[in-house]
Amino acid sequence: MPSACDSLIDDIEDMVSSSDPTPLERQSARKSIMPRSRKKKELLSHEELQTDSLIPGTQTIWMKTWGCSHNNSDGEYMAGQLAASGYKMTDNPSDADLWVLNSCTVKNPAEDHFRNSIKKAQEQQKKVVLAGCVPQAQPRMDYLKGLSIIGVQQIDRVVEVVDEAVKGHSVRLLGQKKDGGRRLGGARLDLPKIRKNPLIEIISINTGCLNACTYCKTKHARGDLASYPIEELVERARQSFQEGVCEIWLTSEDTGAYGRDIGTDLPTLLWRLVEEIPDGAMLRLGMTNPPYILEHLEEMAKILNHPHVYAFLHVPVQSASDSVLMDMKREYCVDDFKKVVDFLKERVPGVTIATDLICGFPGETEKDFQETVDLVKLYRFPSLFINQFYPRPGTPAAKMEQVPAHMKKQRTKELSQLFHSYNPYDHKVGERQHVLVTEESFDAQYFVSHNKFYEQVLVPKKAEFKGKMIEVDIYEAGKHFLKGRPVEESKPFTPSIAKPLQKGEVSGLLKLNACLESSFFFLRLNATVQ
Repeated sequence: MPSACDSLIDDIEDMVSSSDPTPLERQSARKSIMPRSRKKKELLSHEELQTDSLIPGTQTIWMKTWGCSHNNSDGEYMAGQLAASGYKMTDNPSDADLWVLNSCTVKNPAEDHFRNSIKKAQEQQKKVVLAGCVPQAQPRMDYLKGLSIIGVQQIDRVVEVVDEAVKGHSVRLLGQKKDGGRRLGGARLDLPKIRKNPLIEIISINTGCLNACTYCKTKHARGDLASYPIEELVERARQSFQEGVCEIWLTSEDTGAYGRDIGTDLPTLLWRLVEEIPDGAMLRLGMTNPPYILEHLEEMAKILNHPHVYAFLHVPVQSASDSVLMDMKREYCVDDFKKVVDFLKERVPGVTIATDLICGFPGETEKDFQETVDLVKLYRFPSLFINQFYPRPGTPAAKMEQVPAHMKKQRTKELSQLFHSYNPYDHKVGERQHVLVTEESFDAQYFVSHNKFYEQVLVPKKAEFKGKMIEVDIYEAGKHFLKGRPVEESKPFTPSIAKPLQKGEVSGLLKLNACLESSFFFLRLNATVQ
């Protein structure tokens, strides 16, 4: 696949006169590659800049993202494009002229936070641009009227939308990207990005899914399955390691369904990706629903055993009652889920299986709920996401007969108590493990690392550990974490092939600069030959 540099060099070889645009001008004109840099002083005098506060690109922007890692990746891409176009990004909402609010539609509380943030922005007279799954799924909601919206597949045009919002115009881009009638995965993967954590790259491998779950609102926003080509995903991973990333997360609404729309599958992608991972760096797989992983259990077990892949898989079961699963239209039975878990536990010793459960789905009886309780007792999941059912507007489940609110709360409480009744990591105390250090703990007292099974290991906060693979002795276990003491005779190992970007630094600019340097070299060479 030709690189951006290759296509640019082809353009240069076609030059016929000195009056043609320079490579830099050609690069700036390519809207699909990157927003144009604004040369403010060349456009307007200093006095004009002082008197006109509505010149796009001179403002400060605050971005807030709710929801899944796919949403977070979209937010990183939008921030990168805005910064590359001249806008200043801030972590302080009060300092910002405009807020970009990137929403999640999975639960009522997430949408409530989004709605409240819009109201707060308006009260503070901040301009606002809305993104994410809520406005994509319900653009005609009353509280969205008159506001600018950027669709989940249109994030590569966020600069245009923000430019217009700055000028007081309302713009809505909600269309789907297509190529020859085929729906694409979304915006291109080589766009500028500001990673929230410079050590972690989140790559969305596809958007949408093949299911039609009766409770899910995300389907309304993300639509049917659309996968990115393998070569584009491999190139994104390669670029990430060249920018100092040491951990990659694969994400989508259903990673297991990857490739079904383009004639390939998840194991094929994963085997290509592991070829690119440097020693000591790690790959984490995203959520996969049971039906699609069932077909690839043998290959998935091999991949999860690979030293560069975390032995971790998130497989949502939602309920252990087949009748409830049928009402949810989940397209599997509880025995299918058990087959996935049992197979991987046997073939991938120590594997971590995370799962999701919904309490109080419409029609759930006490017997149905008890079957879910029994499943948790059987597997004692170390990572369990317990959700009280919320009827989302426009979904079939919202029209079903609801379980009384007090019953939903009681079942959620009972399941949470069961989850907190066991300690999944006690047997790990005394082990010696290799862990990859990637972030700071919430209380800022430790660095957070993960072992091969993606279990959280807290280590001393020493600067030389950040972004490194270190060896530790486990001396304490909590409900959600382990604590590790560094082995004195063991030296930290640097897995990344390059120095990480600084926090807030824009990804993709190094590649762009390299292309431009190559362009000017060929321009000079061409001029010399002529």
